[in-house]
Amino acid sequence: MIFTETPLKGAFFIDLERREDPRGFFARSFCQHEFEDHGLKPVIAQANTSFNYKAGTMRGMHMQLPPAAETKLVRCIHGSIYDVIVDMRPDSPTYLQHFGIELNDANRTALYVPEMFAHGYLALTDGAEVLYMVGEFYTPGAERGYRYNDPAFNIKWPVEVTVISDKDANWPLIETAGRTN
Repeated sequence: MIFTETPLKGAFFIDLERREDPRGFFARSFCQHEFEDHGLKPVIAQANTSFNYKAGTMRGMHMQLPPAAETKLVRCIHGSIYDVIVDMRPDSPTYLQHFGIELNDANRTALYVPEMFAHGYLALTDGAEVLYMVGEFYTPGAERGYRYNDPAFNIKWPVEVTVISDKDANWPLIETAGRTN
């Protein structure tokens, strides 16, 4: 695997290191030792799949608080998404800054999302399917969320949001949410 740190410390995009032959290619997509070598939490507690019928579908911005803070390893396995993380660590020099990357079935890139980062994505194609490896069990009482269009984040989404759940549309703005609590 090829690990490249984003401008937000602790967050990485991870490309496959392909071993190709006439059959196609083989690549490792997760390795506990390689994650540890890069200072990443190498725990997978759950694996989740998200399928999106329509381009313009928004999911996010989600996170969990300690003691159930979660890491995520996110890969788009069909179609294309614009994946965004926001640093919600109050003591971080990049607090409230975001990073976005297109993940798709052609580039096969994954995004490692550290604990205390809000995460969300926008489907860029019909039928976008996303695989998440999550480092903590879903804990409803620890769940937090923020609006994808919160002015505090200033995220420039590449296409219009046309489908969103009521829950995601009604997350509070950061100024009224009390930041990460």
